Amino acid sequence: MQTNLSEQAKTLPRADEAESILRSCVHCGFCNATCPTYQLLGNELDGPRGRIYLIKQLLEGQDVTEKTQLHLDRCLTCRNCETTCPSGVTYHTLLDIGRAELERRVSRPSGERLLRQGLKQVIPRPAVFRTLLKAGRLARPLLPHSLQQKIPREVVTPRQRPPARHARRMLILEGCVQPALSPNTNAAAARVLDRLGISLVAAPQSGCCGATEYHLNAQDAGLERARRNIDAWWPAIEAGAEAIIQTASGCGAFVKEYGHLLRNDAQYAAKAARVSELTRDLSEVLSAEPIDALKAGSRKRVAFHCPCTLQHAQKLGGAVEGILERLGFDLTQVPDAHLCCGSAGTYSITQPELSTALRNRKLDALESGRPELIVTANIGCQTHLDGAGRTRVRHWIELVEDALQ
Repeated sequence: MQTNLSEQAKTLPRADEAESILRSCVHCGFCNATCPTYQLLGNELDGPRGRIYLIKQLLEGQDVTEKTQLHLDRCLTCRNCETTCPSGVTYHTLLDIGRAELERRVSRPSGERLLRQGLKQVIPRPAVFRTLLKAGRLARPLLPHSLQQKIPREVVTPRQRPPARHARRMLILEGCVQPALSPNTNAAAARVLDRLGISLVAAPQSGCCGATEYHLNAQDAGLERARRNIDAWWPAIEAGAEAIIQTASGCGAFVKEYGHLLRNDAQYAAKAARVSELTRDLSEVLSAEPIDALKAGSRKRVAFHCPCTLQHAQKLGGAVEGILERLGFDLTQVPDAHLCCGSAGTYSITQPELSTALRNRKLDALESGRPELIVTANIGCQTHLDGAGRTRVRHWIELVEDALQ
């Protein structure tokens, strides 16, 4: 794609990167064929190709409006288009650059600003989120149905984690909302890995990875949180931690990008690259271990929802499915498994109508094989899908542990 960046755009820190990405696009439109919002809305500007044109116009100095912002806001950042693209366009990077510049140039209505500021203040802070969740549970009957769906159907008490007793040790990112929404997930991961001779140790300052702020266009705040995490984790890395495990694929996708996002930071570039190199989704770790020795012989019929951050961002589609099949689970076929469920971080809050429509489509596909249970690999997807009140949704590692009891 031929580009002519404005003089103002050329001064942006990532101007060269944006121009390179724009020029790699050949307008083929293959991306639209797998874009969830384009399939729903049928509008060229609600597909990747149209959004690339909008960002191009923005960076070339043309007028942009609230309409431009609307079409970029509607993008899920599911990265399905990147999996489809024959030219290797790194669309999500261009989208981050475009959204950040658009945020500076187009003022949002006060209600949107308040909502986004609230999300940035609450979600990355586990203690604040946990307190508000407790209050929400008490007030649940009085809340609107849309908010009731965000609160898990049951209160789960996590079982005890084993002590760190093995020579092989890995760090685990606790996350910002998962400890409150699904507190047994990381505990189950610790117990399963303990049986394989691996001890999980909570990563110091183990809260938000920075993705929430970054994807709400507070990119400097997200990167500063990444730097604080690197500082907190570095002593354990130097002491020999084998890996940094993520049980939420959304966090894993972002931490794996630390190296790229901080590559021009002289103080953190090398450390960030090392952190990204050590980061592993739980499925990557278990796939490499002798899990067949743990085989429980279960034939429970389950449907696996592969989050976008696992299959498109981390390129790990099939990893969890392979583990579940090795352990004897009966996996159903899921039509259009590549499509997003509509959770997409805070998207279910900022774009509720589109998010709900995508969730209904995804649940229809997941339930088409009549599973007893749906499992997934990301807390956002888990909460979003389970909030519909249909087939129960859990994290896949809890299902594995239950079968091994």
